[in-house]
Amino acid sequence: MTTESRKPDESRESGEQSATGDRPLGIAYSPCPNDTFVFDALAHGRVPGAPALDVTFADIDITNGMAERGEFDVLKVSYAALPYVLDEYALLPCGGALGRGCGPLVLTRDEGHGGTSPLMGVPPLMGVPPLERSREWGRSRESGRSRELGGLSGRTVAVPSEKSTAYLLFRLWAADTLPGGIGEIVVMPFHEIMPAVRDGKVDMGLVIHEARFTYRNYGLHKLADMGEHWERTTGLPIPLGAIIAKRSLGAKTLTLLADSVRASVRAAWDDPEAARPYVMEHAQEMDPAVADQHIGLYVNEFTADLGEDGYAAVRGLLTRAAAEGLVPPLGPDALRFP
Repeated sequence: MTTESRKPDESRESGEQSATGDRPLGIAYSPCPNDTFVFDALAHGRVPGAPALDVTFADIDITNGMAERGEFDVLKVSYAALPYVLDEYALLPCGGALGRGCGPLVLTRDEGHGGTSPLMGVPPLMGVPPLERSREWGRSRESGRSRELGGLSGRTVAVPSEKSTAYLLFRLWAADTLPGGIGEIVVMPFHEIMPAVRDGKVDMGLVIHEARFTYRNYGLHKLADMGEHWERTTGLPIPLGAIIAKRSLGAKTLTLLADSVRASVRAAWDDPEAARPYVMEHAQEMDPAVADQHIGLYVNEFTADLGEDGYAAVRGLLTRAAAEGLVPPLGPDALRFP
């Protein structure tokens, strides 16, 4: 995957310096619409008093590795990468991607294994009080879905990374839902996954981002929604991507950076048309309507501030993943900021 560098906008006042002196903060984030929307004002010098940035574009599987090597001051990474980098980096309380109804999907080519196929063996619930009926239907639905998915154990699953939040959510879903476990995991670039499922090169594909809106264009069917499972079992939002910055920048710079990111988010919300050229420049020929859906789904109140629910979601995901042996455990102060 190639990366692209972008210097701060020349319109920044000449007397203004970054919080690191004359050196701009090196930052790497993806060209996805949610990231370019969030950082447009900050990257172009439209946030007064903010540090200057030197921007590199890279997909999140690349930025995860960059963070492990300590290559940038600030990065957008998967929450799944945090246990490996929080000694050197701090989690910013803003700028990332969490939400509801925005989780990764598992897709198949065969509609018979899709999420719309009828569940067999779900008992009738007539005469059961409405609230208990809803709970019982949920338990029966899960039981039926487990039987339906049991035949998929041992098949090949394409994933964009084994150190992604999507992969953690997939493994937690599989642990709860697939009695026989998962089969062979095949790592491939995100943009190759849906064609591989369509062409029968793999049995299932784990997809993220705009694939939620476009998978039907490939003739594919939704087998399961990892976010639905996470929300149903935890009641918490879905943690996907995080903004991290080096602790060595110091508390003052980290706080300024967080405030600047929040201001950039608010600026984009206040004037979304101002961000559109930057978004579409890097949207890889994405349909503008899909880009708008993407932004609407992934830029929300948790982008402005993680808040209590956001932090609970992050710690909950990484605690559950550590219990399954998928990531190292977090220390008690790992999420402290600054």
